[in-house]
Amino acid sequence: MRLIATCPEETKPALLIELQSLGASDIVPGYRAVAFEADAALFYELHLKLRTASRILQVIKEVPAKSPEMLHSQARRIRWSELFESRHGFIVESLGDDADQGGMAPKQVITQVRESIRDVFERAQGQAPPVDRSEPKVVVVAHLRHGRCMLSLDTSGKSLHKRGYREQGHPAPLKETLAAAILLLAGYDGTQPFFDPMCGSGTLAIEAAMMAVNKAPQIHRKKGEFHFEWLKSFDRDLWRVTQDRVRAEKLDAPRAPVVAADINPAYVAMAQKSALDARVEKYMTFHTGRFQDAEPPADRGLLVTNLPYGERIGSSEGDILKLYAEVGDTLKQKFAGWQAAILVAAASPYKAIGLKPRRTFDLMNGSIPCKLLLLDLYAGSRRTPREAL
Repeated sequence: MRLIATCPEETKPALLIELQSLGASDIVPGYRAVAFEADAALFYELHLKLRTASRILQVIKEVPAKSPEMLHSQARRIRWSELFESRHGFIVESLGDDADQGGMAPKQVITQVRESIRDVFERAQGQAPPVDRSEPKVVVVAHLRHGRCMLSLDTSGKSLHKRGYREQGHPAPLKETLAAAILLLAGYDGTQPFFDPMCGSGTLAIEAAMMAVNKAPQIHRKKGEFHFEWLKSFDRDLWRVTQDRVRAEKLDAPRAPVVAADINPAYVAMAQKSALDARVEKYMTFHTGRFQDAEPPADRGLLVTNLPYGERIGSSEGDILKLYAEVGDTLKQKFAGWQAAILVAAASPYKAIGLKPRRTFDLMNGSIPCKLLLLDLYAGSRRTPREAL
């Protein structure tokens, strides 16, 4: 089947890494999405295992859509009644917008596709499925671009970033899919010792722990939460076999230590609770204390952290510069032999860290433009903030 996995544009390289490693074929990057092919078994497996994708869409058909009438006529040719039951509520979502080029606005696209689906069911069965905007079992996605409309089914259901473990209360949590993308872009594969010295709510460390024991991030989803379970093509036996196989791939212990720490004991407690909800708490070690006082948990490994900034560390520029300089000094003095991946706000004085990244990625943490700095730490890597600037 032809599929599309969606993600933020800036984390697409991480999604490509995942799809290639998991065996997807005919991979074609697009804007904020990657198209690919998979058989039914891999289709189910990807819903459980993909860490950086937001949604998975199963492509039904691409049709010409230069006018509302054309879209309605083309969508009515699809045998929607062979795809899902009329008793299941559905909605139509629209992506893209040709209104600026004299084409259709999203509301028009939704109306035409929705009424076409209802017409098909009326003709085939004498009963149209209800529109359910609160808890639909079927979501049809219409992506309009340059007079053509790609019609797909959202088979993932709720966004794949919702792992079900995040605790509320931290002022700057990372989305789970962003945390996983950061780990993959940093080269983490679960075999290196991992340390987050400013863990906050713990998302980076929890995602690392899941990778360290080869645990699928969606293995605990409840029955019926994936939308493919409501399609006529759903193979219950194959799904059960796939779930059992993926569960069996989980390791009994992490391949390397996963350590998280924070100066705020309330955040450490929050991270521990989230790790417990994610069922990886027993594979992790937690500490409370300043990063400046931390000792490396191994001779070599990967340090990954979301560096605090703004109101969380004080409003003065001097406070921020002092912290960043101390972070750089700690990395140079204590973590020789390690690699580091530091997420910073693009507007922050991150060059005060005093180390030259071997590579930088531009990312978005919510609405905040950020940079992911990949650093190799070794003896003699000391640089002053002035030299870094």
